[in-house]
Amino acid sequence: DHVEVTGTGTASATPDVVVLDARVSCDAPDVSGALATASERVTAALAAATEAGVAPADRQTTGMGVSSRWDREGRGVIGYAAHQTMRLLVRDRDRVGDLVSALAEAAGDAFGLDGVRLEVAEKAPLLERARAAAYEDAVRTATQYADLACRPLGQAVRVIEGGGGTGPAPKMRAMAAMDSGGAMPVEAGESTVTVSVMVRFGLG
Repeated sequence: DHVEVTGTGTASATPDVVVLDARVSCDAPDVSGALATASERVTAALAAATEAGVAPADRQTTGMGVSSRWDREGRGVIGYAAHQTMRLLVRDRDRVGDLVSALAEAAGDAFGLDGVRLEVAEKAPLLERARAAAYEDAVRTATQYADLACRPLGQAVRVIEGGGGTGPAPKMRAMAAMDSGGAMPVEAGESTVTVSVMVRFGLG
């Protein structure tokens, strides 16, 4: 005889890393010109990131490419566009605004910001706490069912972890951003991880 239940547990932590997905895009009449200009702007942006305190290990190229630009009628090529995307990890939230301003100044009109999100750098402790909470929840539920059946709860004989996920993304407040010349404020909020576990217990 056995009882099988599902437990759910959550754990929260304040995000300590800001991830910026940045883009540099350049147009030119020919491919070599577009690539050369993009390379120049990317080099300047990376130098600005280094000066702003972003370590080499926290910089990653995530994509690059060249595409044709066509006229409005779609009949002929009028130029080429080269782009490169990069991911930057900022470990000091207070420096995000200054970094974005430095990147924009270095890359000029070629700079774009595709996304900003906040993350917890070390997710393992968060998952461990969520798993422990999920297992404790399963024990409580199984104990109640065993009591209702007037049977003692035995040992766990099967444990299967279900889906785990991160809760709503923390907020980034950008209302005072670039147009006002002020630093972009970041609200850390909380990052929540949820884990479910199915546990089968024997009944005495």
